[in-house]
Formats: sequence, C-alpha cells, structure tokens
Amino acid sequence: MSGGGCSVVWFRRDLRVEDNPALAAGVRAGSVVCVFIWAPEEEGTYYPGRVSRWWLKHSLAHLDSSLRSLGTSLITKRSTDSVSSLLEVVISTGATQLFFNHLYDPISLVRDHRAKEVLTAQGIAVRSFNADLLYEPWDVNDVNGRPFTTFDAFWGRCLSMPYDPDAPLLPPKRIISGDTSRCPSDTLVFEDESEKGSNALLARAWSPGWSNADKALTTFINGPLLEYSQNRRKADGATTSLLSPHLHFGELSVRKAFHLVRIKQVLWANEGNKAGEESVNLFLKSIGLREYSRYISFNHPYSHERPLLGHLKFFPWIINQSYFKAWRQGRTGYPLVDAGMRELWATGWLHDRIRVVVSSFFVKVLQLPWRWGMKYFWDTLLDADLESDALGWQYISGTIPDGREFDRIDNPQFEGYKFDPNGEYVRKWLPELARLPTEWIHHPWNAPESVLQAAGIELGSNYPLPIVGIDAAKTRLQEALLEMWQHEAASRAAVENGTEEGLGDSSESTPIAFPQDIQMEENYEPVRNNLPATRRYEDQMVPSITTSLVRVEEEESSMEIRNLVEETRGEVPTNVMVDQEPRRDTLNQGVLQTIRNNTLPQPNAAIGLQHAIEDSTAESSSSSRRERDGGVVPVWSPSTSSYSEQFASDDNSIGTSSYLQRHPQSHQIMNWRRLSQTG
Repeated sequence: MSGGGCSVVWFRRDLRVEDNPALAAGVRAGSVVCVFIWAPEEEGTYYPGRVSRWWLKHSLAHLDSSLRSLGTSLITKRSTDSVSSLLEVVISTGATQLFFNHLYDPISLVRDHRAKEVLTAQGIAVRSFNADLLYEPWDVNDVNGRPFTTFDAFWGRCLSMPYDPDAPLLPPKRIISGDTSRCPSDTLVFEDESEKGSNALLARAWSPGWSNADKALTTFINGPLLEYSQNRRKADGATTSLLSPHLHFGELSVRKAFHLVRIKQVLWANEGNKAGEESVNLFLKSIGLREYSRYISFNHPYSHERPLLGHLKFFPWIINQSYFKAWRQGRTGYPLVDAGMRELWATGWLHDRIRVVVSSFFVKVLQLPWRWGMKYFWDTLLDADLESDALGWQYISGTIPDGREFDRIDNPQFEGYKFDPNGEYVRKWLPELARLPTEWIHHPWNAPESVLQAAGIELGSNYPLPIVGIDAAKTRLQEALLEMWQHEAASRAAVENGTEEGLGDSSESTPIAFPQDIQMEENYEPVRNNLPATRRYEDQMVPSITTSLVRVEEEESSMEIRNLVEETRGEVPTNVMVDQEPRRDTLNQGVLQTIRNNTLPQPNAAIGLQHAIEDSTAESSSSSRRERDGGVVPVWSPSTSSYSEQFASDDNSIGTSSYLQRHPQSHQIMNWRRLSQTG
C-alpha cells in the first residue's frame, strides 16, 4: 500500500456516509477526496430517465451536505470517460489510493475492471468493496460450485450461509479532506427547463437522500411492516415499503435493512406473532429478489438483452408501434392496465402488483417484445434499476427457468377485482371512469348502455374499447408458441444435419424494421494478458461467461451452431407505419420441412438445462487463490476456456472468450432511442 498521498473515494450508486466500506477505508487510510463522476453517455442505451435524474440530483446534494458536516465535500465531474476522469482526479490531488464499491451490471463490470487496470499501471493502489449485497455473487453456489439457476435455491442458500452478512458500519465521526485546490468541481446539469415543472411535483411525495432513506426504513419497520403480508396486494394505498429508489441509489444499505428486519423477526417470533413473522419473511424475500437480480446480471451479463432460455429467441413477437403507444399512454381499454400506465407517467412510480399486471399484459396479451417494456420502465421509473427490471421482465415473459408459464394469460378484469376491489385506484387515475359503478369498473365494455350513459362514458370515444380481446390473445399466443417450437426444432434439426439452410433465409422473409440508428455490429476486444497475479478478497471479480444454445444431449454439436442464425431481435420501431396491421417476424415456411419426424414439443414442455462444467475450467479463473472461512475465492483473469453456461442463450455468445472480453461496450449492441409519452 502506497503511503504519503491521500485517498480518492469514488461514489456511484452508494450515495451514503453510513455503512459505506469504501468511505470507511478512505477515512482509515488518512485524508480523503470524495468524487462523483457523471458520465451518462457511458450507459449507452440506458441513459437515465427524467425522474431518475431528478432523484440523483437531490441525492448528490444531500450527500455533499453530509460530507461537508464531516469536514470535506463532494467533487463532481462531468465526463464521457469515467476512468480518464478518475485518473485526472488522482493526479491533480496527488492521491495514491482509490477506493470504490462494487456494481454488478455489465457496463459497470467492464468499466470497473478497466479502472483497476489503468490506475494500477500508474502505481495507484486500488481496492473495491461490497456495499450493495448481503453476499457477493461468487460466494453463493451450489454443492458443485456452480451458480444457482432458480431463485428459491439461491435464496435458500443465502439464508443458510455459514456466516451472516457483515454488520452495517457506522458513519465516520469526521473526515480529513485531501487537497482539492487543483481539482475544482464541474456543475452537473440533470434537468432541462422543460422538465423542471414536472419534477417539482415529485418533491411533494419523495425525499431523496441517505438520511431520509434511513427515516423511511424506520417508519416502515415500525409501521407497515407488521401488516405487509396482508396489505401488499392492495394497489390503492401505500402498502409497500417505498424503499426501492433509496436502495437503487445506495442511499440505504441493504445490510442495514436486513439486520433491522431480522431483529423484528426474532422479536415477533418470541412473541408468537405469526402475522408479523409472515410479513418479515415476505419482505426478506423481496430483498432476496433484489440480490438475485444482481446475481443473474453478474453470472449472465447479457440478461438485459436476451432471454436466458434460448428457445424463446424464436418467439415471433408482434412488431406494432400503435400497440406500444396505446400501452404507454394508458389507452388499451383495460382500466387497471391504463390506470397503472397513467400513474407511471405522472409519478414515476408503480405498486409492484400493478407492475406485474401491466408488464404481463404487454408480453402476453399484446405480445410485444419484452425489452421494449423493460426499456420504457427504465425511462420512466423513479427506482429504474437495470438488474431488477431485467429479472422482472424475464420472469413475466417466462424466459428464465423459474419464470411464469409462457402460455399463462392473466385477465386484467379479474386482476382488477383482486388488487383494486372497490375500483378506487382506477377512479383516481382514470377520471373518465370515475362515475362508473364498481360492478363494471374493471370491464366497462360489458356494462349496459344505460349505465355507460349515466356515467358519461362513450366507449371508443372518451374511453377506448379493448385493444385486443383476451380470448383472441389466448388463441394468438398458442399459435405463436407452436410457431416458436417449430422454429426451435428446425434449428436443432439443422444442427444435427450439419447444415445451415434450416434457418439461412429466416431474416429475409419478413424482416423487422429496425430504427436507422440501431447499431447491430458487435465490437470485439483482444484478450488482455497483463493481469495481476493476486487480488484481495474484497476485490471484485469480473465474470468469465460463455453461453450455449444446445441442450444436454446436444453438447457435441454446440460449436456447429456458431454462425447458424443472425438473431433478429425485436426493437422499438421508429419507421413503422402506425396504422399497419400487426405482423410477426415469421420464418421461411421451407424451414418446417427440416423438422425430423414431425414431432414438436408441447408449449409447456420442460426445458433441459445444461449443468456440465468443464473440469479444466474449474481452475480457469487463476491458480492464485485466497481462502476465507474455509472457502476458496478465485483471482479473476481471462480464461482461455470457460464453463458451459447453464442457460441456453443466443448463438453469438458461443466460443471460448468471455462475454465481457468480447463485448467491452455491451450496451452499444442496441442503441435505443429515448421514448416519449406521445411519440
């Protein structure tokens, strides 16, 4: 460890002074320079939305105020290259050390690894820490040392780990400030003039900042937590914890939340309070789902772009911009869905039950590509979180092993009476239906004409008729699933035959109209060999991931699939005629002639997951390891051969290079347009 100079603490999504291991390490080492670098262009597709930027603006101001009260301040930098800006800060302050906390999305994994390489090469000591999870992803594996493929198995392991999560750290009593005289702050602009009016309304309902997050946690634990299991299904009230924005920005320590809730769990168990125990278990499960989202993102860094179950890439999504627009504007003709979408646009928030309703409708009824919906959530939610949103949309779409059955359609009418039995939520967000009796509030299309007239409703005029009938959607979904299985079988048959004609013309029969600015090329990066031989236990690992399309019985043919198909992923269409008829991205009918024996799996057929791991790759991380509590922590280095992925996925990832080595800017594969509400 170098001595003499100060330490730089690099803040990202850990905007708090308590239980911040990187800050604590800096304070222990001596004088500290705290820095936040705003480089949204690095996020590519996932440029933060309006409400998310509003939250960040106020959270940073709150953090700066707290740091000033402790003796220092927050240096802010505007950049298009975080690593270069970090190096400039280090040089201008004379720092000899850099501390930061881990992130687990693919963009951050690549950026953080590069930061360690660049600064270490300059003689800077770099250390990173876990501040976002109960357990690091590489610490939670099955008995064979493999990542779990289902949430229940993962969370069960977390709850039975031989050691508890680290206890939360107290805030520092004071901070000795490093010399920032040659490192002035840049003024960061998070909103333009057109956004300020809408953003002003957010402050009435939300209070960003780590100390406000602490108050929100205390309020929840001492109040709504007790009846959480009973009330969480109610959409017409504040029945959830409302902590997710605080957790996303790292204002709230997940370890602190876990420990305080566990204390309540022990207390209520001793009192025999069964309702309280049930509520605690459900809330801890919600923490577990957040943990699992990072676990999935780390082990499968393409999960925000591609289905984890490979056969679902053959699903013929409907490419229809008018459907997409109606859903965004809350004009689908299904009151619960429309109320949710209007609340989302107005407030940046949705109850978790309503999130399930609107996303399920999007995927199963409208059958629009799930990534469109995920991207819209990213643009509009206060708690927009890439890992959590990807997991949620993959779950709803049935594209992960323990996701919902893909042929399941939830009727919004029945969901309405389950989550909004009195219709108050619908009436609040759909004033045009406010006078409609509760009996008809969730299915106005069935109401007698006299009732509609009395309520001032003219279907098709001041409130739309259903955009798609549920029965028609069920029929269409079954047809699409049959088509998907046919294409998947054709692909397998082509592989077994050693030919490529099975899917050779698939992208040319009915091509999807992609926006002109979408960049489909994938940039590759040569393997780096100059990696350090040792690492600290706290240092973050970068996953070495490869994927396979094949099932267990097809392992020998896996490499033949490499160039079988150029995947045609549905994107947000910007040059599609709004009034055109819905169409599917269908494959050439000649493909079906390659299906062997005319046998097709049923839509509910179980998907075989590949669990084989190459013996040679058990050591692929490195020969240098460090033991902790009887466990072995690998030192990361690029592997020349990597384990076969448990999940089947897309063709392009097959090979021996890791995903992150070959996709240093994975988010640039798809260059999305930011979506407007009316566009």
